[in-house]
Amino acid sequence: MKMLVCVSKTPDTTAKIAFKDGNKSFDENGVQFIINPYDEWYALVRAIELKEQNPAATLHLITVAGADAEPIIRKALALGGDEAIRVNMDSTDSYTIATQIAEVAKQGAYDIVFTGKETIDYNGSSIGGMVAEMLDFSFIPLATKFDIAANTATVVREIEGGEETVEVNTPLVISCAKGVAEQRIPNMRGIMAARTKPLKVVEPAAIEALTSVTSFELPPAKTGVKLVSPDNVDELVRLLHEEAKAI
Repeated sequence: MKMLVCVSKTPDTTAKIAFKDGNKSFDENGVQFIINPYDEWYALVRAIELKEQNPAATLHLITVAGADAEPIIRKALALGGDEAIRVNMDSTDSYTIATQIAEVAKQGAYDIVFTGKETIDYNGSSIGGMVAEMLDFSFIPLATKFDIAANTATVVREIEGGEETVEVNTPLVISCAKGVAEQRIPNMRGIMAARTKPLKVVEPAAIEALTSVTSFELPPAKTGVKLVSPDNVDELVRLLHEEAKAI
């Protein structure tokens, strides 16, 4: 079994967000970057668990990013995996990113491609479905449980108002949500081993992006909080009705 896990670089959730170039690009100055949590905590860890159950399996990581993402993918390698692939380009266009991943996946003949359900910066949730279409693989989104026996996967996924259990044969693309695995922390052995694991850099396929950023905009600043005494119910109702427009 060959597995490919998609890993992306995202700003830390506590980072102060700012834009530059007339609000057309993200200002990375002073920003701490991390592995996208959905990629790390769920997609990658579940793939590692499957490899632990089947040591003969192959586990590769892929990211589409510039050289500044290499520390991120080295951290991912410290958690587990045999090698990593970095497609040498920066892009915010989902189609372009998905195409680059699909091109690598075709060459590697992978059985399963893992993604997180979304990235915490753009929240697009589009990469997995696009990759599946380009590879002509089955696609199961929002997986909260994933098991595989031979070439048949059993997946529990979130649906409106409940859960759905499906069976699907490989090859497949699966996007992972909370519950599919538990977060891990790299140990010293993994960190040392990651330094020598292969990290291949490949040049991107020639793809014309379908979207471009016109501008970014921060949400309006939050107003101050009004405190109401628990005894003053009439004032609370008035505020909720007249100012908050909640009732």
